[in-house]
Amino acid sequence: MRKEIPSIIETIHQCNCCMGCETLHPLASVIDLSKANPEQRTLKCDFYTIILIEGEAGNFTYGRKYYDYSDATLIFRTPGESIKLESDSLSFRKGRMLAFHPDLIAHTALENHIGNYSFFFYEPDESLHLSLREKMKITACIRSIEEELQYPVDCHSKTLISRYIELLLDYCTRFNERQFITRCEANKAILRKTHSLLNKYILSGKLESGIMPTEAYCADALHLSPHYFRDLLKFETGKDMHEYFQLMRLDAAKKMLLDRDNTLDIVTLKLGYTDSRSFTDLFKKITGMTPVEYKHTQN
Repeated sequence: MRKEIPSIIETIHQCNCCMGCETLHPLASVIDLSKANPEQRTLKCDFYTIILIEGEAGNFTYGRKYYDYSDATLIFRTPGESIKLESDSLSFRKGRMLAFHPDLIAHTALENHIGNYSFFFYEPDESLHLSLREKMKITACIRSIEEELQYPVDCHSKTLISRYIELLLDYCTRFNERQFITRCEANKAILRKTHSLLNKYILSGKLESGIMPTEAYCADALHLSPHYFRDLLKFETGKDMHEYFQLMRLDAAKKMLLDRDNTLDIVTLKLGYTDSRSFTDLFKKITGMTPVEYKHTQN
């Protein structure tokens, strides 16, 4: 008989009971998905979850394309986010689910920078797809956590488990960066769309009102999560959104300055700079000359 799960799982023990797993530690658990058979529904957990699905993921590709590996998929969810537990996705699949409560990492080194692991904020279609070697490394990390959970809880348990989780997340960071490399051509296409999108934004006149495009604006237009878009842009260009758009505005300013009818004040206004003085200072800082000098030189 399938085990019914409540709509919100508040504790690790409650999750273990629903999945038919023994509770070895009240704040952390490793669940064998092949042995779990919950009732089909959406699960919302009040703790972090990292789900490793080995092999193909049934009807759920989680964004996998032909240029991605297919030995395993990793899905990351933060407390309060939903996980779809369905027969074609997690139930009956070979893999593991690591669950750990925020209290586990409280007052540890991991608590201070867990927010830096941006892949926790990716959408499921932006999941990490692993090669065989990467899958083996992730599996080894999860087994280390699993082995530590077998020990009776003592004053060292919290520190050791959190360190093993941090090691796992550091490997996930490496593998996510590798995935940006294998998605190189697809990323270039996204950058071209981003450039076109921002060019249209500049020409739309919105800058005159001082309204700047944001990561969320671009990500929404490109059907990406803001965190994935931010990481992709940084990986491909070495710049964040502000720096990238700043250079695009500067290029637009150079083109506008070539038109004799465009004065310094007109360029400043249309491109949304605070005033002509700040625009001049920025322009000179980047190009080595003032807008007026540039205009005379080019003309």
